[in-house]
Amino acid sequence: MGDQLLVGTRKGLLILRRDSAGDWRQDSVHFLGEPVSMVLADPRDGNLYAALNLGHFGVKLWRRRAHGTEWGVCSVPVYPPQPEPDPRRESAPDGVPAAARTGDRAEASPPAPVPWSLQQIWSMEAGGTDEPGVLWVGTLPGGLFRSGDGGATWALNRPLWDRPERSEWFGGGYDTPGIHSICVDPRDSRHVTVAVSCGGVWQTRDGGKSWNCTASGMVADYMPPERREDGNIQDPHRLVQCAGHPNAMWVQHHGGIFRSGDGGMHWQRLHARPSSFGFAVAAHPRRPNTAWFVPAVKDECRVPVDGRLVVTRTRDGGVSFDVFSDGLPDVPAYDLVYRHGLAVDHSGDRLAMGSTTGGLWISESGGERWKLFSAHLPPIYCVRFS
Repeated sequence: MGDQLLVGTRKGLLILRRDSAGDWRQDSVHFLGEPVSMVLADPRDGNLYAALNLGHFGVKLWRRRAHGTEWGVCSVPVYPPQPEPDPRRESAPDGVPAAARTGDRAEASPPAPVPWSLQQIWSMEAGGTDEPGVLWVGTLPGGLFRSGDGGATWALNRPLWDRPERSEWFGGGYDTPGIHSICVDPRDSRHVTVAVSCGGVWQTRDGGKSWNCTASGMVADYMPPERREDGNIQDPHRLVQCAGHPNAMWVQHHGGIFRSGDGGMHWQRLHARPSSFGFAVAAHPRRPNTAWFVPAVKDECRVPVDGRLVVTRTRDGGVSFDVFSDGLPDVPAYDLVYRHGLAVDHSGDRLAMGSTTGGLWISESGGERWKLFSAHLPPIYCVRFS
């Protein structure tokens, strides 16, 4: 099981360890007082990475070597110079006509250009076991970056960035689009799937040289009827993959829960109680039909349903859902869980969940019972076992 837990918060990175008695204790705190937007424990070499969002001081990325104690600065992804818009026609900076951007009349006014500058590291994943040093990073405003040397240098994936469809992407939770989920196929490192808010699900099978939008079956209820099934404007909140059966993928979407059994090529909409809306999802590492969610009220009232924080689990591919609250706070509780605030370790029995109001819970029973670690942490952005 994962006996170390990384907790990225608005005021630092907490590292928890499980002692011989089975109790979780805080081992150390790093970057105290600074927002940690994403963390990664590279399973290939044991290196730790922490991404910080320092506002006026920009985005920073730090690395701690395996068995080391000191953090060293890595480079951060840098966008290329942004081209000037063509004054001769109404278009976005990328040269895409307004009609293509809006899917409506040619005279529609263009959206504001998305700045080509790093605003946040929103996701970070290691490459395959056959790719030592390869890291993938998803960012706001929607760029995917790759490093081949453990974060020393980064390159923007231009084939995805230069897709004409990107001009239609828009913010979901933030003012600009962002790539918050990256899944590297354990069978083939060249096969990478990413999810964009709001820009759908995209896949490459050649290491990033070409991309296809694969959101067939997803439905965006917030769009006009004629565009609700348009893959390029879907808002997946979080995408995860079953490591042992990579064809099984789950998405917690703005419009509900979706599951794919064919590697994300087609999606089926599922319905859960007390709600199918939420942000977080975790997939069992070996059982393709098992996943966990944290439901909430939709849209403008983003709180737990009836003020009751629960975790739901399906073990039959979404046909039915169990609802668990043992160990979670009594009504009223208004904790919300961000996209990366729910994690399961490689055993599939141990889970961790962190909330926007600083609650951290750990389950040793597949989510059926929870134990509070602390109710007084800073808002939690991400939790990851290592």
